[in-house]
Amino acid sequence: MFDLEKELPNYVADALTAVEFKLVRDIGDLDDDSVSFHPVMAHQIFGENEKIFGYKDLKVKLYFTAGPLNIFLSVEYSHKLSFDEHNITPDDITSLITEKLPAGCYYTNIDEFCNVVRKADTFQPFGEKIVQFDVKSDSGDERRFEIYFCDPTTPKFFPYHARFESFIMWYIDAASYIEQDDHRWLFFFCYEKYLNRDGNTCYASAGYGTVYQYYAYPEHVRPRISQLIVLPPFQKLGIGSRLIRTIYDHYESNKSVLDITVEDPSEDFQSIRNYIDAKLCIDLPAFQPEKLRKGFSKDMVAEAKAKAKINSLQCRRIYEILRLYHTNVNNEEEYRAYRLDVKKRLNMMYTLHKRNLERAERRGMDVTAAKVGMTPLTERLEQLHEEFNVLEHEYQRVIRKLKEYN
Repeated sequence: MFDLEKELPNYVADALTAVEFKLVRDIGDLDDDSVSFHPVMAHQIFGENEKIFGYKDLKVKLYFTAGPLNIFLSVEYSHKLSFDEHNITPDDITSLITEKLPAGCYYTNIDEFCNVVRKADTFQPFGEKIVQFDVKSDSGDERRFEIYFCDPTTPKFFPYHARFESFIMWYIDAASYIEQDDHRWLFFFCYEKYLNRDGNTCYASAGYGTVYQYYAYPEHVRPRISQLIVLPPFQKLGIGSRLIRTIYDHYESNKSVLDITVEDPSEDFQSIRNYIDAKLCIDLPAFQPEKLRKGFSKDMVAEAKAKAKINSLQCRRIYEILRLYHTNVNNEEEYRAYRLDVKKRLNMMYTLHKRNLERAERRGMDVTAAKVGMTPLTERLEQLHEEFNVLEHEYQRVIRKLKEYN
């Protein structure tokens, strides 16, 4: 007899392990678990708890042909709860996933998908090739990558982009799809160029970045990097850095561009960006040790913007990173001067709010309610200490990378 109360936990699956991705280069990959990878988030598909309810021994297969990214979807399980038998409605997995996929753009029949896999070797990247580079793998082999530029006029490119874009729901928080009819979008796609078992040249989709070109008064452009994703099989190869640097290079000589911004960067993205920007600025005159010790300056902003369209907020971060790079943390006076400089910036809003309340109080205004909501000074000092430690830890990650590659 089926004991629902006892068995119920067996019918709740963790979406992060139940969902399996593959980038299929040949038929053999379909049965090769070593090429599988999983999402890092699933709340945008299955809700905040990232659980899938109603299936025992659940496995959700989302397979993509490595180049053109044709999609195969399969939901497998040993038993499924039903409303008729158990008065419980299981999650409609297929509907929840496919509503995030391009309309009618997936296969459910494995034989049909195998036919698509066999034809996928003829796939060619869309757009114009602008960069190629080699990466040495852990095994010592050289791997060739190429970056291609596309815009909304690139022929037949949007259906491919829509398939690639479906990954962002599993890897980028608060993700949203772009509006394809907006001509201000630009695209940078990275592919691995490789030889298949027959010795033919093939391409595997590795990652991409999108840029939205905002208007800036009076006749300028302010590009914003909106999405950047590198698929897990291609991570830790420097592809994210290459994509960002390629975007920078695309705008470097464009005098109409004021600066380049980033939309809600993740910690990983910000870390990559900090490294790239610090590397670009480290040899500039305004960022030399004697200048850094004098504090943040307009010259730094001007030189960073001229070099790589770095905006003033990001320039301040780079100043703090490079000043720490040149600071002897074992020298108490030198290190203390650095900490005070950074904490002053971190505490700017608190100081401004406190000053405004004091001014209002001197004018006879009642600020009692406003003071109640203000963090006490001792507590704020503790917060400031913690904020600085978190920031310094991130900066040291960038500095270690700078020292490794310089």
